Amino acid sequence: MLRRHLGMLALSLFIVPLAWSQTAAPVRLVVPFATGGPTDVAARVMAPLLSESLGRPVIVDNRVGATGAIGAEYVAKSPADGSTILFGTSSIMAANVALMPKLPFDPIQDFVALSQIAAIENILVVHPSVPANNVQELIRYARDNPGKLNYGSSGVGSTYHLGAEFFANLAKVQMTHVPYKGQGPAVQDLLAGHLQVMFDAYNSAVPNMKAGRVRALGLTSAKRNPDLPELPTVAEQGMPGYVTAQWLAFFLPAKTPAAT
Repeated sequence: MLRRHLGMLALSLFIVPLAWSQTAAPVRLVVPFATGGPTDVAARVMAPLLSESLGRPVIVDNRVGATGAIGAEYVAKSPADGSTILFGTSSIMAANVALMPKLPFDPIQDFVALSQIAAIENILVVHPSVPANNVQELIRYARDNPGKLNYGSSGVGSTYHLGAEFFANLAKVQMTHVPYKGQGPAVQDLLAGHLQVMFDAYNSAVPNMKAGRVRALGLTSAKRNPDLPELPTVAEQGMPGYVTAQWLAFFLPAKTPAAT
């Protein structure tokens, strides 16, 4: 589903005049998270489509750290010639502004927004060892075992971190946050049983769910996904008002000309 969605976007993304020089030099698509996570996977799906549209090689460059700030800063300070693109997320370009008072870039002044690529819902998943088959059972288990549940995320201030804290606050439960330098490493620790809970991106969670490696408890969207009609939302399981999602978008360095 994600591949089809991104492919359709790629066909329409470059109809409007954009800032790319007429050279054969590679374009660097910077992903501010570790390989294997949902943002990285989406970027690698998008890269060949971008390359076809631009007529130039597109290289995915993972620059990890500081909840995406390192990669974003790198793009902000790159030449404004269209050769470097940030694959930005809502956590990097929005949440970080509130959570990191000394952010090394300004999301508004240092970038020009190119296009939103996708909005991705998350799925609340647990390791199979957790005795919960739905949201209310997870809440009861967490209340009976305060501090026993560890959840991972791609970093402090990420959509996954904030979504889990929002859930814990509404449910009045205690869970311990374990931040990683990307969602991919966090997922691996969940599969290994080092973590018990995670709010994972749809495109990352579904394969593990279908393979039985994790148990899905609920979608974070406002409505059920037609591709998973049997999976209820978190909100309809006694958590009204709980809705979270993340967006992915392309950004260029500020002052990138409209045509070069």
